[in-house]
Amino acid sequence: MSMLLHVYSSVLAMLLPVFACAGVGAEWARRKLAYPGTFVSALVTSVAVPALVFNTLTTTRLENKTLLTVVLAAAAGIAVMAALSAVMLRLRGLPVRTLVPTCTFPNAGNLGLPLSQFAFGDAGLSVAVTFFAVCSFMQHTAGVYLLTSSSGGKGALRSPVILVVLLAVALRAAGIMPPAWLLDTSRLLGALTVPLMLISLGHTLMSINFGNVTAGLYVGMTRLVAGVAGGTLVVKALNLPPEIAGVTLFQMMMPVAVVSYMYAQRFTDHAETSAGAVLSSTIAFLLLCPLALWYAGVPFGALG
Repeated sequence: MSMLLHVYSSVLAMLLPVFACAGVGAEWARRKLAYPGTFVSALVTSVAVPALVFNTLTTTRLENKTLLTVVLAAAAGIAVMAALSAVMLRLRGLPVRTLVPTCTFPNAGNLGLPLSQFAFGDAGLSVAVTFFAVCSFMQHTAGVYLLTSSSGGKGALRSPVILVVLLAVALRAAGIMPPAWLLDTSRLLGALTVPLMLISLGHTLMSINFGNVTAGLYVGMTRLVAGVAGGTLVVKALNLPPEIAGVTLFQMMMPVAVVSYMYAQRFTDHAETSAGAVLSSTIAFLLLCPLALWYAGVPFGALG
């Protein structure tokens, strides 16, 4: 029992900054102060996230063979989770095209990275960062394409993430390290991503129309179910080595990504459903986190 309480307290301590940032947005909304939601969404998705992805890809120190294995596992996992999510949304009668990205992409960044380091150490963090980079690329390209396909998918084609990923991969393949000023710039701009996303989320949650709570709850639970099922299938099918399998499975079990809400707000009419999904899946994940750690192969005694 004491070990279980230790795990819960450690996870809660990691989530406190998340709750604090969201609380700023909630308090802003409670005071009914002006909040430029559209501007913040555009800033995050067009500037901050591309900078974060570029910095991640150009600074990771994984060996190329391991890197390719993680990339393959992440891409396959996301595809499987998307298929499972589409089926579950269809069964519920919810719009598949606009809600599949919310159900598919896990919070592999601001939640997945610190928890992976906590559970798997620095070696696990490197795998988690690579998974996050692949997830970010697919979310900001294929995910955006789904949300904007009614307008020809122009949002995805204009996504800066495509450019920065291609640039980062080319630099890595050529063995060229970007100049220090560029790395520092991308690090500073990328650091805006998480707090701005969380502040916007808190603002929306404070203003949410609770008539959409049921749909948001279903979408949030779909994300968790698809993550467990898809992650298990991919880890087994690809026969991943233990040092990659555990982190990959754990990352796939993360709750709804906050950036999913940002894109839903920018491109769809389902921002409140997406916000509810973020809230419900994060709360459920927090309650089930020790079980998720055990399922990913982390013995409680290894957690310090």
